[in-house]
Amino acid sequence: FKAKLSVVRGGRKGQEFPLEDGNNLVGRWDPETGSFPEVDLDADDPEAKISRKHALIRIDGGKITIEDIGSLNGTYVNRQPRLSPGSPAELKSGDEVIIGKTFLKLVVETIS
Repeated sequence: FKAKLSVVRGGRKGQEFPLEDGNNLVGRWDPETGSFPEVDLDADDPEAKISRKHALIRIDGGKITIEDIGSLNGTYVNRQPRLSPGSPAELKSGDEVIIGKTFLKLVVETIS
């Protein structure tokens, strides 16, 4: 399969971020701190609600997880309580991820 995050509310609606196997850092680009996230939401976050290193999406063995890595404003999945830093939550296609004021949707497509 291939997976991507799509911005559904806030920021650049319709913007897509392909996800790679392994670790995908979600945050804001910042050369001063050496933050170069695969999912760079800098342009989608005018109020700086997203931490430079906010969350980690991991694709491993067909499983997709998201983990908050100590962000200030938290990470939310499907409007459930805030994720505890360091406790990965499993994601499936169609899940909504809220980071700062940006709403993203996980899209998983099967490759035949």
